[in-house]
Order: sequence, then structure tokens, then C-alpha cells
Amino acid sequence: MSLLLSPHEIKGLKLKNRVVMSPMCMHMAADDGFVTDWHRVHYGARALGQAGLIFPETLAVHADGRIGAGDLGIWSDAHIVGLKALTELLHSFGAKAGAQIGHAGRNADLPNLIHIAPSAIPFTETSPVPRAIAAEEIPGLVKLYGDAARRASEAGFDVLEIHAAHGYLLSEFLSPLANTRDDEYGGDAKRRYRFLREVLEEVKTHWGDRPLFVRISSSDYAEGGNTPESFLEYGRWMKEQGVDLIDCSSGGIKMIKVQTYPGYQVPAAELLRKELHIATGAVGVIQSGRQAEDILQNGRADLVFVGRQMLRDPFWVRTAADDLKEIIEIPAAYTRYGSVWLDTKA
Repeated sequence: MSLLLSPHEIKGLKLKNRVVMSPMCMHMAADDGFVTDWHRVHYGARALGQAGLIFPETLAVHADGRIGAGDLGIWSDAHIVGLKALTELLHSFGAKAGAQIGHAGRNADLPNLIHIAPSAIPFTETSPVPRAIAAEEIPGLVKLYGDAARRASEAGFDVLEIHAAHGYLLSEFLSPLANTRDDEYGGDAKRRYRFLREVLEEVKTHWGDRPLFVRISSSDYAEGGNTPESFLEYGRWMKEQGVDLIDCSSGGIKMIKVQTYPGYQVPAAELLRKELHIATGAVGVIQSGRQAEDILQNGRADLVFVGRQMLRDPFWVRTAADDLKEIIEIPAAYTRYGSVWLDTKA
């Protein structure tokens, strides 16, 4: 069997395959960040479609930290009930559930909000100038992530991912283009990493020794910004802190049009995997089963995160199986009439 469709284990967690539904903003939550029927249908369909691990959109650790209106929240214990119902639904269809937690920082798209950031540098010339966070405020922000990790655990999530990418708060602290501080949280790479270090320490006290991922922006695509080589240092520290997988995305610090193409972010996942001997996730214009299988067979990543293709096709895993000429397990209700991807003996 192909690697893509083979079972995979991470720290005792068994995934049915190496296909991950990437977290993507849907903006379909209730105003207070609660799960709705839309989420149950949307993510449930992808679980029915045989994705091994499913991440809903980023779960905001604070109401002011939402990426935009209608985003899901995990800033209150009241969110646990709806999130737990969602994880139970995904589990019932054989998928594992991942919680990506984050704070949008200066890139929060919410009206009448005083944005926060490591430094008073706006995202674009027309963006609001954010308020630079005082050092004494950071422990409170760190606690938000710890509380969110506890809630994710209580809601039954199997994997926790810290969102440190796409120009959001933790990404801003890591990037020298957004972080021009000269204190314990800015200056050199070690100090820019400090906020994330403290978040990881806090999160692990609530999450324990279960699968822990970090999503990064491996490149800022701008002079003086982070590059994949920057994350050899950051990634080494993540590994020392017990991070199990680095999910390699890119961009978001500057408003730059990036030339994308199939697999354009895979080289960063490959670099970190080979140099740091840490598991990585590949994401970005991964379209076909053969493309995904090639990434895995050549040791470029350990998991394949599928985004837009899975929005277009809830049964992308089936499509990938067709492409690889493989048979996969499917719901019994779908076996009555047969097709090219069904085991006709079932």
C-alpha cells in the first residue's frame, strides 16, 4: 500500500492514513464563537470522506484574537460542549481531531478593535497601527494559550497545534520585520522565540505528553525576514521543547503576492525534516494522490496537509486512492453499487 493511505502513528496516536485536512478559516461560527450545524456538516463530511486527521479552523484563545468575525472560539469553558460534540462526530467516522489554537494579533479583522502586536508596526500602510504589548502583559497572553490547551483536552481533541504562522501574533514575534523590540521578547532570534517558548511550556502543562504540532511561516518573502534557514534554529528549540511535528506553511508578515505552484512550500518541510530529524507536515497546492505520495516516498515530509482541494472535494482521499489505483475502506452504506474505488468483494 502507498504511504499516503497507510496507517501512521504519532506518539501513540494512530491515524488511519497520512492525509490531514488543513485548518482554514470558514467564518461560519455564531457571533460568540460557538460551533454551529454548519461545522458539523462541513467537518463531518470530510471525516466521512476518510481524512485521517481533521483540523477545524483556528480556535481563538481570546475574543479579540479572532482572525475575523464568525471564527470559532476556545476562550471560554462554554465553548467546550460544542467542540466536544464536534470531536465525537469526527471520531464516530474514524477520523482524529486536531485543535489549532491561536491569536491573530495585529491582523485581527474585527471592527472597533485596538490591535496588539510585538511592535507598533502596521501590517500595511493603510492598516491600523497596533499597540505594542508591554512585557508585563505577556504572561497573561501565555496563560490564554494554556487555558485553551486545557479546553482542547476536555473537548476530546487528539492533536494540538500552536498557530505561529501567517503573520498572526506568535508569527509576528518570530519575525524581525514585525518585532523590533529590544527587550527580553525581541532583538535576536532567541529573544524573538521567547514568547513561543513560554507558550509551549504553558501548553504542555495542560496538554501533557500528547501529539503537539506548531504551524510556522517558513518564509516572510521579504528582505530581512525569516527564511527556511531561520527555522533551523527555531525548529531546534521546538524539538527540544517536545514539539512532535512542524507544519510548514509560509507568508503573512507582509502584503506580498506570492508565486504559488504545486508543492511550493514542500522544500521547507524537507529541509527541517532532514536537518533537524523532526517530523514535518507539507502544505500548499497539494492536489493529487500521486503528488502527495511522491512527497512522502522521497522523505520530504511525514504528513500531507490538504486545504483547498478538500474544500472542493470532501472525498479527496477517495480521489487520491483512485489516482494511486488503491482500494480504501469506506462506509458500508457506500458499497451497495460499487465504483472504481470500492472493493467489490465487500
